[in-house]
Amino acid sequence: MQADALTISALGAHPLTVLTGLTAQNTVGVDWFEPLSEEAIGRQLNTLLADVHRIGAVKAGVLGSVGAVSVLAGLLRHSAYTQLPLVLDPVMASGRGDRFGQKAVFEAMQTELFGHCTLLTPNWPEAKALSGKRTERAAADYFLKAGCQAVLIKGEHKQTAQVVNTLYLPDGERIEMPCARLPGQFHGSGCTLASACAVGLARGLSVTDAVALGLEFTWGALSHAIVVGQGQLIPDRMHLMQTLHAKGGSHD
Repeated sequence: MQADALTISALGAHPLTVLTGLTAQNTVGVDWFEPLSEEAIGRQLNTLLADVHRIGAVKAGVLGSVGAVSVLAGLLRHSAYTQLPLVLDPVMASGRGDRFGQKAVFEAMQTELFGHCTLLTPNWPEAKALSGKRTERAAADYFLKAGCQAVLIKGEHKQTAQVVNTLYLPDGERIEMPCARLPGQFHGSGCTLASACAVGLARGLSVTDAVALGLEFTWGALSHAIVVGQGQLIPDRMHLMQTLHAKGGSHD
């Protein structure tokens, strides 16, 4: 949630946050995860909607329970929000392998959310696990046929010199978006990317341009990552402000 809020704020939008679960985690891993009840999630969402009527996009990450999936699906079925862009990051586990949710959660996600999904952003292990396919192209086709409008399969887990992220579109177009592989491991890079893409879609960018924006912003945050604990590095989502300051663009 911190990664989401910082990213959205850094790109000039305002985050409206809804917690779906509580964690005890640090840069080493996740030691405890407790999904919130469907009622608690719904109360958060409905309280926000009662006050704020203009929403540009939705980014969903760790949903954690079938109830959370149902709440989000209910929002997207509402007549006022059927055209709302949805960026879905199907987080199945932490970088250490700590799982978020049971099989039923991801089955519900496919059944209830893929038909509303503007952009799905799995890494390759997640894409393979969710689709049951052996190749990236087959996995992407599975998600597109299931209703997702576009699929970005992230390439950080592949043994390649560069990180090759690949965007798949419904017309069969396949766009490779490589970036330099940075040393180290990072905490919340997928959240950062998905949130940045959501801001781009909220601003009216095409899916391709929103993904390009998201990748550029995320790489910048990772390249300025800081050491906070004994595990993964923390991406600096406010790195753009530091860049402005270094160029003398700050104001007293």
